Amino acid sequence: MELIFAAALCSVMVSILLKTGRNRGLNPIHLIAWNYATASVLCYFWFKPDLAHVSVTHTPWLLIFALGILLPSVFLLLARALQTAGILKTEIAQRLSVVLSLAAAYFIFQEQFSQLKIIGIGLGITAVICILLSNRNDTGTGIRGMLYLGLVWVGYALIDVLLKYTTSLGLQFAVTLNLMFICAFILSMAYLLIKYHHFGDLKHIGVGLVLGGLNFANIAFYVKAHMLLKDTPAIVFAGMNILVVVFGVLAGLVFFKERLKPASSLGLVLGLASVICLAYAMSA
Repeated sequence: MELIFAAALCSVMVSILLKTGRNRGLNPIHLIAWNYATASVLCYFWFKPDLAHVSVTHTPWLLIFALGILLPSVFLLLARALQTAGILKTEIAQRLSVVLSLAAAYFIFQEQFSQLKIIGIGLGITAVICILLSNRNDTGTGIRGMLYLGLVWVGYALIDVLLKYTTSLGLQFAVTLNLMFICAFILSMAYLLIKYHHFGDLKHIGVGLVLGGLNFANIAFYVKAHMLLKDTPAIVFAGMNILVVVFGVLAGLVFFKERLKPASSLGLVLGLASVICLAYAMSA
């Protein structure tokens, strides 16, 4: 359980760092770009992928390239959502992207669904709608917040679906992960050079490297928890998602003085109920 706790804490700390960095004038795209430098190095030493024997012909380079673009793009959308909609709603929307992933599993991968899983998906979609609608009466920032929250929800689900499809082709997880991080880093650096003509100052680089450490730690602890609790994956799934939502709510209320509107409160309750239903469905 300590690994799940650590993974959830790192996940929320990533959001806190992005939000506070933006509040202090740091450009999120510079932080996100340098985050992939740390993630690539840590991934190589932690998972020890066999990059020397990667097959040029059998590796799905198109998917890896697509994910190399999608990863920093969705990360940037996450930063925008944190700034406009707040950490509380953003964390819930991010975690409930699993609802769209499961829907894709049904329609694309022909996975059989139990009644409990269908209920969980329905609750999750309703929760996201409640969270989005909680901003509907706001002007400017509220409308943009709805857009960014929706894009984060869809974006993280798309990444999850592409990862599932990539691993189904036989490519090892560690190799896939490392190649994606490397690709995301190279493409992000190219974008910085073209748009800003520099890679950022020492402050951006330092904070970005710390961000990458937290981002990778989140993944590493989560994967390790699944390895140690391989017979009870539902506990890892439910524990991770519930703790991230709870930590996100606490961070929003305590550190950023955010307030729960009635629609957001309903979305939070429905979101937690959705995660519990899906966890039970997975363990059944």
